[in-house]
Amino acid sequence: MLEKGYVAARSGHSRGGTVDLTLFHLASGERAPMGGDHDLMDEISDHGAKGLPSVDARNRRYLRSIMEACGFNSYGCEWWHYTLKDEPYPDTYFDFPIV
Repeated sequence: MLEKGYVAARSGHSRGGTVDLTLFHLASGERAPMGGDHDLMDEISDHGAKGLPSVDARNRRYLRSIMEACGFNSYGCEWWHYTLKDEPYPDTYFDFPIV
């Protein structure tokens, strides 16, 4: 998983500048189809994955356009993973217990 880029040895999630997210339909509360679930460590999770249903590919592009317009970078291997471009602590990895 590390060699393929699906799991980082040190994660930006610890500093709050990296988030995993998806789209929901507000009216129904259902998740929008994205062509695979979160943390699916497979080529189908790539932003440019081939063979997705058109609605799933469109939803991925929509999420990416929203996030990039709001100052986040996408991660090519995971359609759900975004990192704030101007993180306040980009080289810091926080490690503390959450209770």
